[in-house]
Amino acid sequence: MKISGFEATTLAIPEDDPLANMPEEDGRMRPVVILRLRTDDGIEGIGITFYAGAMTGSLRVAVEELAALTIGEDPLRVERIAAKLMAGTGDSCGPGGIFTLAQSAIDIALWDIKGKALGQPLWKLLGGHRDRVPTYASGALRRGLSDDQAQTAARRLLDKGFTQMKTQMALPGNPSIRDEVRRVACIREAIGPDIQLMCDINQRWRPEQAIDIGRRVEEVGLFWLEDVTRADDYQGLARVTAALSTPIAGGEYLWGIEPFRQMIEAQSVDIPMIDIVRAGGVTPWMKIAGMAEAFNLPVVSHVMPEILVHLIAACPNGLTVEYMPWMLKLYEETPTIENGEMILPTTPGLGLKFDEAAIAAFTV
Repeated sequence: MKISGFEATTLAIPEDDPLANMPEEDGRMRPVVILRLRTDDGIEGIGITFYAGAMTGSLRVAVEELAALTIGEDPLRVERIAAKLMAGTGDSCGPGGIFTLAQSAIDIALWDIKGKALGQPLWKLLGGHRDRVPTYASGALRRGLSDDQAQTAARRLLDKGFTQMKTQMALPGNPSIRDEVRRVACIREAIGPDIQLMCDINQRWRPEQAIDIGRRVEEVGLFWLEDVTRADDYQGLARVTAALSTPIAGGEYLWGIEPFRQMIEAQSVDIPMIDIVRAGGVTPWMKIAGMAEAFNLPVVSHVMPEILVHLIAACPNGLTVEYMPWMLKLYEETPTIENGEMILPTTPGLGLKFDEAAIAAFTV
């Protein structure tokens, strides 16, 4: 079996809020690039990548240029292809930036092909630790909502059966510490004491702010505080982690494998969060998870639950899946949720098939 062709397409997906139906801003679109990687015996693997913003056109070209290097290769030899892609850019273009974003789409598609060729779902190929995993609702409790809107959204998530959910602090404008504490307290009031509540800061605080506010919200009982300061400030993150009893999560903004070693060795976080696109695909994601396991740390996923559910289920230190439904409308069917857990698909590969009508509607 050899790779014989490919097709990359640029899409614009509406940024709505299907979980609680309370979008922070109507009409926003998210640009993504999808990849179809084809073999000479009729198997098609699919991949997806994004984060390029205004450079999404450049990202699609990068996906096409790297995909061209895979023609004639055995798709089951994932590491060989990864080395060829790096060598094809003179070993100087990654990790990081558009190279890694493009590489991730190819790596995801290769694993989809491997699963289809072997007749096994991805989560079994990667380890098959569990066939269902916890998941938390993400993206609905945004910082731009009023307290009343956020409480309404939280109750809607409860009605849908979620037992874990995430909100945000670092509120718009120039909020006081009292404002920040009030936001998480009002969410806790709406959901009660037994729901696991996470809170994302999106790198917007300095370490001393994170320590101060983090101590003030400890009585709220957060499951974790996420990305409290700059992702590459390993020392600052370590100060926050050491000072707070609330676990600190982070890592979604890191590129490739090596920065996770720096972060873990510096004891910067309690819970590494791995983004599959910035990591470079399935292959490096699993390597990072294994590194975290060696340090007795759990890992969590970032966005794309329809793909990341396989990886969290595969590894023994997978904690929970971020249920961020940004891309779900691209597929005919996605993994279901039952009692706050995602159920792993049994179909080969990713278990996903593009909804061609949706692809046509979103194509730029």
